[in-house]
Amino acid sequence: MAAARAGLTAERITRAAADLADEVGFDNVTVSALARHFGVKDASLYSHVKNLRDLRTRVAVLAAGEMVDLIAAAVAGRSGKDALAAFAGAYRSYALRHPGRYAATQSKVDLAQVADLAPFLRTGELTYGMLRAYDLAEPDLTDAVRLLRSTFHGYTSLEAVGGFQHSRDVDASWDQAIEALHVTLTHWPRANEEDR
Repeated sequence: MAAARAGLTAERITRAAADLADEVGFDNVTVSALARHFGVKDASLYSHVKNLRDLRTRVAVLAAGEMVDLIAAAVAGRSGKDALAAFAGAYRSYALRHPGRYAATQSKVDLAQVADLAPFLRTGELTYGMLRAYDLAEPDLTDAVRLLRSTFHGYTSLEAVGGFQHSRDVDASWDQAIEALHVTLTHWPRANEEDR
C-alpha cells in the first residue's frame, strides 16, 4: 500500500500540514497538496484523517499545544507585569515565526470533535493564572482576557503583514503596549454589581 510505504500516520500528516500552513497559509492547506507532498493519492490520507476539517482541527490542536508550551516556559516563575510581558512576548514570537500554525489557533474549532482538549485547557489556565496578580473577578476577568487576546492578535497580525509603516520601532511600540496593558489591568474599572 502506498500509505504504508510512505510511512503515513495521523501525526506525521498533521505535522506536514502544519509546516505547509506556515509556507502557504492555513487556508491553503488541502488534502491534495499533502498527498502530493507525500507522493501518494488523496485516498491514502483518508485512512488517517477523516476529511479536510478533521485535518485542520488536528493542526489547530498541534499548534495550540506548541504555543502553550512556549508561553508556559516563558511565564514560569514570573508574576505581575513580568509574567504579562513574558506571556505576550511568547505569544508574539510564535505568531510571527509560525503564521500558518498561528492562524490555525485562531480558527473556530468544534471542541466536541477534539480528542485532546489539554492544549486549550492549559491556555485558559495559563491566561487566568497570569491575571491572578491583578485581583480580577468575573466578569472583569473574562473582559480582561478578551482585551489581551484582541491586543496580542491585532498587533501581531498587523506586524506580520507589514502594517506598521511609521518609523517608530515596532518593538518599542510593543513594549509600550504591554506597559499600557499592565497599567489598565492594575487600575481595571470594576463591573457594576448588576453585571456580575
